[in-house]
Amino acid sequence: MNIYADPAFSMATEQFRVIADYLEIDEKLRARLLLPKRTMAVTLPVQRDDGSISVYHGYRVQHHLAFGPTKGGVRFHPGVTLGEVAALSIWMSWKCALTGLPYGGAKGGVTVDPRTLSARELESLSRRYMQEMIPFVGPRTDIIGPDMGTNEQVMAWFMDTYSVYQGHAVPEIVTGKPVTVGGTAGRREATGRGVVYLVERALDVMKLRPDKCTAVVQGFGNVGGVAALGLAFKSGMKVVGLSDESGAFYREGGIDVAAAETYAKKHGSLAGFTEADPIPSEDLLTLPCDVLVPAALEAVITEKNAGKLRCRILAEGANGPTTPEADRILAERWNEIFVIPDILCNAGGVIVSYFEWVQGLQSFFWNETEVTDRLFRTLEQAFSNMTRRARAAKIPHRMAAMAIGVERVLAAKKARGLFP
Repeated sequence: MNIYADPAFSMATEQFRVIADYLEIDEKLRARLLLPKRTMAVTLPVQRDDGSISVYHGYRVQHHLAFGPTKGGVRFHPGVTLGEVAALSIWMSWKCALTGLPYGGAKGGVTVDPRTLSARELESLSRRYMQEMIPFVGPRTDIIGPDMGTNEQVMAWFMDTYSVYQGHAVPEIVTGKPVTVGGTAGRREATGRGVVYLVERALDVMKLRPDKCTAVVQGFGNVGGVAALGLAFKSGMKVVGLSDESGAFYREGGIDVAAAETYAKKHGSLAGFTEADPIPSEDLLTLPCDVLVPAALEAVITEKNAGKLRCRILAEGANGPTTPEADRILAERWNEIFVIPDILCNAGGVIVSYFEWVQGLQSFFWNETEVTDRLFRTLEQAFSNMTRRARAAKIPHRMAAMAIGVERVLAAKKARGLFP
């Protein structure tokens, strides 16, 4: 029985198979490269405000430790499964290797809708999760960060729970925490800022002017929201489509992204937003635009809609938004669509998390300008390596990016050898 049985894990497995075949990796090395090193499943009982007790399932998967500690966020979402968490840990491994970070990939999650919890219940669940993970995580073993459904406050609870157990403050155990307890300036915006930077680089390559381009952003959360604002106000693009879990919106003349952000903060979602026209959510991805940013869940671009995309740049802000079947279609459209694959496009978060971890270990902190400058320089190096590899080998960008990441992990595992 495959304990990781899940569509996301199947997708990660197929992506790896394609790369392993391309790199001609020996069959006897493939399972060791793909399968996670360590997997934890825990039960999390929480007393609710009404006195009842709810039990939640929590997971943590550490993919490999060949470079150093593992790194990855924790998501609180009702759709979380062990297989999904394992797939996300694998993608994180290739992402860290591509961008040159001394991490293996990890991921965690709890199967829960955090919106159904009170603030006290959310704190209880957060602390219980970290308490169960204490034997398996640490600043030199596995560093935790935020993901979908978690935020700076949850990270502060994680840090405090671990620190109380150690008997002293350990800010480097988590990233994405508040600046007041050792967080780094610019961490929350890092992933979205990275998306905008890479879109601008792609526009440079294609010799397109940002102020003459349109954009559609699926997902208006931490990544999509920051990306939409950056594309509109930094790059000067016209954002014509937006969506969140409540629905999708379109306006040919451009959506006031700042007004949409204000509305979403006030009402909790874009539901009822009147400054753009509601459209079926499935139509958003196929709207005509220059830049399409899927920044929500995985597997939204499939064989059913990949051939219908009408963008010129596909910037994958989400993890695993494109299925392998869709990838084959996009590979045939390489001269039409410039793909910025997820393991590069959304790497800004883990890059700045690395900076936060380094600052925590040294107790020496940088300002936001320094953080952002280092972020862009790291992304530039990875972008250049990917595009250079793609041109030289005449392969799609995703294959080039993953080839670089997988090769680096393989080289590290070979150098360290197999423990007898």
